[in-house]
Amino acid sequence: MSGVQSVDRTLDVLEALAEQGGEAGLSEIAVRTGLPYGTIHRLLRTLLARGYVRQESDRRYALGGALVRLGGVAERMVGAWAQPYLAKMVELSGETANLAVLEGDFVVYVAQVPSPRRLRMFAEVGRRVLPHSTAVGKVLMADRADSEVTSLIGRTGMPRRTSNTITDLPAMLAELERVRERGYAMDLGEEELGVHCLAVGVHDGARTVAAMSVSGPAERIDALDRTDLAEAMRRIARDFGAELGPAQTGEGA
Repeated sequence: MSGVQSVDRTLDVLEALAEQGGEAGLSEIAVRTGLPYGTIHRLLRTLLARGYVRQESDRRYALGGALVRLGGVAERMVGAWAQPYLAKMVELSGETANLAVLEGDFVVYVAQVPSPRRLRMFAEVGRRVLPHSTAVGKVLMADRADSEVTSLIGRTGMPRRTSNTITDLPAMLAELERVRERGYAMDLGEEELGVHCLAVGVHDGARTVAAMSVSGPAERIDALDRTDLAEAMRRIARDFGAELGPAQTGEGA
């Protein structure tokens, strides 16, 4: 069991770094994980030696380059698994469906199924955007405490993408509370004028690990029943999250 506990604690350290935007001091990791300093030091030494963590000149720790290889492969696999679920969202809405994740402080689109319509929206797979101006970004931020969102926005800022972009922190925190209450997020021309988007979260049983969305011309998205569409999308996202969630094993595993 000690070996399993070590793996669990190592993952806690990596996740703590990710939740801090990819970089944190020892005390911040300790607060996040609840682990003793000595334990964190031992885990970090191994992660440093393997390249999964690096130490900055100010002695803070950051996620290392070795994770890029694993992350790239994992994203491609998750993107492939998502295709049939995204296809169901296209059938529901008639619009393009996307899957996105939060990498550090940026939203990254990892999969897409396009609308069959001639006029359709595209978010290039691999594209990185700031979260404040997108529905998928709002869903991913809404899973975090306001203090974490404040720290994230403090690092990225809230640049105005269109005249509709929310650029005020209190307004964004209020928007995220609405997302939590209704269970979905909207982008009403905040990233690109004339384009509207509805997004829901994908949960792995413990947290929101991704967001799924449909996007299209504003007049077509606005013609849909948001409540019904969001509920149907949440059901699809729940099924996808169950596939992504941790496998249940017996005590002897």
